[in-house]
Amino acid sequence: MKIAYQGIAGSYSESCAKEKYPNCETISCKTFDECFEKANQDNSVKAIIPESNKTTGNIGVEYLIFKYRLNIYAEHFFPIDHNLLGLPESEITDIKDVYSHAQALSQSSNFIKKNKFNENVRADTAGSARYVSERKDITKAAIASKLSAKIYNLKILDSNVQDEKENVTRFLIMQKDIFQPEYKKNKYITSLLFKLKSKAGALYSALGSFTLNGVNLTKLQSFPEKNSFSSYFFLCELDGHIEEKKVKNSLEELGLHCDDMHVLGVFEADKFRDK
Repeated sequence: MKIAYQGIAGSYSESCAKEKYPNCETISCKTFDECFEKANQDNSVKAIIPESNKTTGNIGVEYLIFKYRLNIYAEHFFPIDHNLLGLPESEITDIKDVYSHAQALSQSSNFIKKNKFNENVRADTAGSARYVSERKDITKAAIASKLSAKIYNLKILDSNVQDEKENVTRFLIMQKDIFQPEYKKNKYITSLLFKLKSKAGALYSALGSFTLNGVNLTKLQSFPEKNSFSSYFFLCELDGHIEEKKVKNSLEELGLHCDDMHVLGVFEADKFRDK
């Protein structure tokens, strides 16, 4: 299995891919857009994308989900344990400047303030680790993964430095080919995009279809259609398999209120949801 991820070797996305699929071949991409593009062009490639974080919320990839409309193959909740990484000869008392992705810095803000470090935002966590390794300056450190420490020969000066110790990111694994698991007794998530007809009370009427059929919505997010502030798409996730009668009835009724509706995927709910 080939999985495209944003970042360089040692990123949390790559770590998540290897935890979910230990024997996978990972493909480094500079941007999220490149990940989607690779999966869109090659049926043998899946993209692994961080969708939201328990601490800092949405990552901001919804516009790419809308643009490419890849099939969501699976979800995986991955613990994000941030570590302060320095040169082998560094001590934590030597550190003045700390480098990382904006999200990682935000998630470790209490630790950074406590130690009076200077924050420096960079494109990704693993890239920050590589930067520190290359600079050979004992006053510089990165906030990144343990895998990054191993890859770039850095020392873990402090571990689990994030503010929330149960810091978890939800990743989506996507592909071009449509895959739908057989409906059994497992827990499932159905994900879809829809655009409502332009009429008064359209959203109220549309959501009523889920209420009447007893379907639980777990995500509902709106974003404007390209070049418009009057036309909106909704990204929606609900509990259940599309072949369940109540889900099927809900989507049929929803379709009556929509100009556009696209099912993004049906996949098993990650066991993390049971915690």
